[in-house]
Amino acid sequence: MTAPASGVERRIALISVGAHEYVAVELDGNDEEQDRTSLRTDDLPDWVRTAEASDAPRWIMRTAAETYALLLGAGVRITRSHDLVLCHAILRDTSSVPTPLPASQEWERREPTVAAPSLFDVFDEVGGEDAIAATLDQYRAQRRVIAAAPDGRLTLLCAAESAGGLIAEEMRAAGLPWDEGVHDAILTDTLGTRPVAGGVPSRMLELGDRVRELLGDASLHLDSQQKLLRALHRVGVQVESTSRWELAEHDHPVVEPLLAYKKLSRLLSANGWAWLAEWVHDGRFRPVYIPGGVVTGRWASAGGGALQLPRSLRPAVRADPGWTLVVADVAQLEPRMLAAMAADEAMARAARGSDLYAGVVASGAVATREEAKYAVLGAMYGATTGDSGRLVPRLRKVYPRAMALVDAAARTGEDGGIVSTWLGRSSPRPSVEWMRLQSEATDAEADPAVVALARRRARDWGRFTRNFVVQGTAAEWSLIWLAEIRHRLQQIPEVFAEAAASGPFARSPHLAFFLHDEVILHVPLEHAEAAAAAVREAAATATTRLFGSFPIDVPLDLRIAESAQK
Repeated sequence: MTAPASGVERRIALISVGAHEYVAVELDGNDEEQDRTSLRTDDLPDWVRTAEASDAPRWIMRTAAETYALLLGAGVRITRSHDLVLCHAILRDTSSVPTPLPASQEWERREPTVAAPSLFDVFDEVGGEDAIAATLDQYRAQRRVIAAAPDGRLTLLCAAESAGGLIAEEMRAAGLPWDEGVHDAILTDTLGTRPVAGGVPSRMLELGDRVRELLGDASLHLDSQQKLLRALHRVGVQVESTSRWELAEHDHPVVEPLLAYKKLSRLLSANGWAWLAEWVHDGRFRPVYIPGGVVTGRWASAGGGALQLPRSLRPAVRADPGWTLVVADVAQLEPRMLAAMAADEAMARAARGSDLYAGVVASGAVATREEAKYAVLGAMYGATTGDSGRLVPRLRKVYPRAMALVDAAARTGEDGGIVSTWLGRSSPRPSVEWMRLQSEATDAEADPAVVALARRRARDWGRFTRNFVVQGTAAEWSLIWLAEIRHRLQQIPEVFAEAAASGPFARSPHLAFFLHDEVILHVPLEHAEAAAAAVREAAATATTRLFGSFPIDVPLDLRIAESAQK
């Protein structure tokens, strides 16, 4: 294979052209084909391993969820990539360039699968030369859009998003260390004796019987929303739903046992023994992550509920013998991002240290930490009523630049416009129905009810765009943080002792879990401090990458521990 010119990044496209065949196409500095290698799928991992060891090219692939999952299954790890599916979604919608990428169903995300792909499952519907041409054309089109951006933000965003695709597959392959015995003990202690198939745990039975007794219906099916509401109404609990917030407003003896029952029921259905049997195997929990699965760029999960794990189960996240966990999270990430985006020095001063809300109180904007939290969240989510709505105006006086940024984003949304994150991920346009309603409301003879509905919908969309710019930028910071952690962990030597975990990361420190602003690393004991330093350095680098020298603190709550329990 031809060596790349000095200083030119080596780029190789890995393209599936059939059920058992790949083609590796090397590109030159002008994105033209320079060399081509045909490979049986069986031979692909070894070929990639050799090329990766030589000079770590940037691998162009349809999506890491297909190609990298295949490579990891054979124990092959790569350094960097360009994920065409993930980048297509960004470049198709971005307003950072005059002409975004044309939409193409061929490059939309496919439905994720729970089972990992086998060596013979992954291939494009279009094979042969057509698949090669389509892949290279899409890559060149994406490169043209990125080059048209006025600065390097889209370049950074696409690189970080592609790294996120690799990390998602690596975390799934490595798994989160999980102690099934601890999980079982937590369930038994919380829910009661484990039931036989189809039964209910003993503590839930007791609570259920108490609720039925108080409602005067021994045969009441508590999981039927309609029947439960009717029974509540009969005893004078006039609620429209069985939400915790609504029930808690009523002073009736049934409320306490009913809320306790519902809480246990959620644990049983979401993370009970059935979940344990389905999602934890050989001491590992392997959820299905979806990078960029939320419109703001936040991750989602297609299986296992990784993003909704209850705190009560954290003790089950437990390191292997000879290993430890490094657990780190950021306090109040989104308002810190808002302060930096707006270059609001007053808000940045409030963000100095570990508790931004305490800084807001010290500024004199509000009197208590609770008020500070209500005010800041209300500012980012567009609250107009209650405590948040009452307190938000105070922030406009103390933090005018930050409030001006989110207020402008809200107005843009209310007008049907598009807003963008710091790096250039743009919000979707309102629906055709939304636009039709707004147009109808401007008619001189419009029905007042239509006008009122249009205004309400406009305000709702304004609240969405208000939060989009903040939540999306926080997601970008987290992506860069992840990528920088991964890069630094790759520099730490492998362990060649008896203490080995499982899978392709059996002897290497690695990322094992990610949740918006939190990471968990699984690390050999001897490298715990080095891994912790990598996490801290990565956070500082992520902040600098986004905001340069602007003085914004993004402090970490970091600890090294055997389990994830706080």
